[in-house]
Parts: sequence; C-alpha cells; structure tokens
Amino acid sequence: MNTHSNAGLPKPLDSASAAQAEALLELARTAGGLRTWTLGGKELLPVVQGGMGVGVSAGGLAGAVAALGGVGTVSSVDLRRMHPDLMAQTAHLESGKEPDAKECIDAANLVALDREIRRARGIAQGRGLVAVNVMKALSAYEIYVRQALESGVDAVVVGAGLPLDLPEIAKDHPKTALIPILSDARGVQLIVRKWEKKGRLPDAIVIEHPRLAGGHLGAAKVADLQDGRFEFDQVIPQALEFFQSAGLEGKIPLIAAGGISNRDDLLRLQALGASAVQMGTAFAVTQECDASAAFKRVLAEALPEDIVEFISVAGLPARGVRTHWLEKYLRVEPKLKAVAHPKSRCNMAFDCLAHCGLRDGKAEMGQFCIDQQLAHAMEGDAQRGLFFRGAGTLPFGKEIRSVAELMWSMIGGCPPPALGQNGHLFPNESGALA
Repeated sequence: MNTHSNAGLPKPLDSASAAQAEALLELARTAGGLRTWTLGGKELLPVVQGGMGVGVSAGGLAGAVAALGGVGTVSSVDLRRMHPDLMAQTAHLESGKEPDAKECIDAANLVALDREIRRARGIAQGRGLVAVNVMKALSAYEIYVRQALESGVDAVVVGAGLPLDLPEIAKDHPKTALIPILSDARGVQLIVRKWEKKGRLPDAIVIEHPRLAGGHLGAAKVADLQDGRFEFDQVIPQALEFFQSAGLEGKIPLIAAGGISNRDDLLRLQALGASAVQMGTAFAVTQECDASAAFKRVLAEALPEDIVEFISVAGLPARGVRTHWLEKYLRVEPKLKAVAHPKSRCNMAFDCLAHCGLRDGKAEMGQFCIDQQLAHAMEGDAQRGLFFRGAGTLPFGKEIRSVAELMWSMIGGCPPPALGQNGHLFPNESGALA
C-alpha cells in the first residue's frame, strides 16, 4: 500500500518556492508569445495538472504544482488508500459482509479527501490554485463535490459525464471555480446554456482530446476517438465563436488537454485561443507524484505500441499501458462479456461507480473492478495494475524529473540554470536566483 511515497524527499522551502513561482511568472510574462491567465482572481502560469486517481495526484503533487503558480489537482477517487489509519478501519469491509460497508468506506474517503486538500494547500502556501477532480460517473460524486467545497478547495473540476447539476450543488460557494471537462463544441454550448439557466457560468472549461488524453475519454466508443470534431483546431475556434455570439467573449477561459508535452504545444494552443493547457501523464512521472516509483517507471518506459484503447467498466473508452494484466484481460474479455450478469453486490463492497459493467452485468461495458486494478497500479504492481496513460511523448523521455523542471521546460523551453535535489533553484553567491 502506498503511504505518501515521497515522504523521504526533502521538503520544499517556502522562500525557495515563492522565489521560483515569481521567476516563472516573470518568465511567462516576458517570453515571446506566451500569456499568463487569470482564474479565481489570481494570475497563473498557463499550466494545469490534471486529476489522476487512484492516489496518483493527491496532495503532494497538487501542492507542488500550485506552489509554483500553476493549478494543482487532487483526484477524489478512493484517497483512503493514501492513509494507513483509514485503510486499517476499512480494508476488512471490502468483503461485503457488513451491511454498512459502502457508507463506512465513503466516510473514510471523505476524511482522506479533506486531508489531501489541506496537505496541498499547506504545500502551496497561498500560491497558485488547488483544485479537486471528481468523476460524474462516481456513485459518490455529489458527496465528494460537497466535501471539496467544504474543505475550501479553489476549484472543482468534473469529467466522465455532463455535470448539469454542479451549479446547484455549489450554490453556497460562489467563489469556488467550477470547471467541466468536455470534448467538443456541442458539449460546450450545452453546458453553458444549461448552466446559464441556473444563474452560473463555468469559470473555465477543459477541452480534452479523446485521441490524445489518458484515462477515461470523452467519446461514446473507441471508434469515435479519431473523429475530427475533437481536433483542437476545430473545437477551440468553434467554442470561441459561440462565446462571441452569446455575449460571453473573454469570460470563460479554455484549457486544452491531451498530447501536450512542450512549450511549442503550449504556444500553438494559446495561438488557437486556449488560455492554458492541462497535462496528466507528464506530471504523473514527476518526483512529486504521489504514486510509487514503480508506477512512474511503467508510464515513462511505455513505448507507443504499448498504449492501447479499450472500454472501461464505466462504459467509456479509456487509454492505458498494455501491461500483463491488461493484455490478459483484453484476451479474455469476449468470454467475460458473454457470461456477464448482474451481481447481488459490488465485488469490493464499494460501489464506486453509479453504473458498473461488472456489477450490473452490462456486456457492452468492461468486466473488471476498476478501483482494485488502479490501486494495484498506484502501488507499482505491473502484474496486476491498470496504468492509465496519455498517447503523447513525455517531456523528458524515460527520465523522472521534478515538477519544477517540468514547469520550467513548459514556460521557458528548457530547464532552469541550476536545480537542487529538492527541485529548487540554487541561489548564486550574491543571493539572487541562478
């Protein structure tokens, strides 16, 4: 079980983080063609770290990104696995013999979510923004959103479904940014129109490209991943045109997600009209990522031919690394689907998804326990884990680098002059930044 795998690394120094954040912002302001952006009243670097569960992007990673002036994102899914005391209280409930197993596991996950938000905010020290990603497809979607809001998160990001009810859930938290994840211009128009009737606009929208992103993808089936309507040069201009016609020009920033690995990608997408970019896998292989070192190696060492698309147990197309488990699952999937049938209860007594192919016996959906497989991946178990990954190349190839180096490469096009072992800049003899 992973218990904050980076606990042994040197702690970030607040003064050093602040100096780096200021240097990065100044570099972004002065670098040719690059723009900062504003969310929640703060000027930010145009880099957002995507939410990755189970326990891949928790408080450590999210806090490190926010501390440098970006948006760091905690994934809300099954965070109890990050906390030995919470796992000790709930691991035995996964047998499903206790009638209140789901309620107890949900309660532990809410405690863990609160802890990880506070952890991220503590690391960030008021810099950047800390967000929480919640999948609409989760059975505990609403209670996770409410917990994130009560814990004082800066933004709530929702994907894996249309969050039409998010404005109502967050009505008592007008200062918290609400950010849906969508894949095409039609979805953008639908969400904006529906939310307008509820008296709220999205504070930003993530435009995630299904052909390039990792994890669950915003398309109806695998064959749709290549559809031209998802291309950034189609979606972004169409969304901006809609904003202009609706009198919303300049009010809703767009965040492009999927396949982004360098500053040139960022410049190209800003030129199209995006305000920022979101990156997942690139942050998953940083030193500060909350998953195990073995997890990071699987992602960093995967070749293009190792990346495969399949239908998740959530009924959505997904993209991951063809590991031993996934190879075996895909080989026997037709047989599993042929005998799919409704189960009396969830295999793990967790009921993490509102609609689960395995539990509900839906032959058109995946037939495995996603929480269990993602937990194995977080622990670095390449034999049993499901390792979600984007389709693009990584900024540093197979190397595991720091969040600071990744941010510097995205903003300045190259690493900073000198980085210490904790990822901070070394000051020169005069005390100024190197």
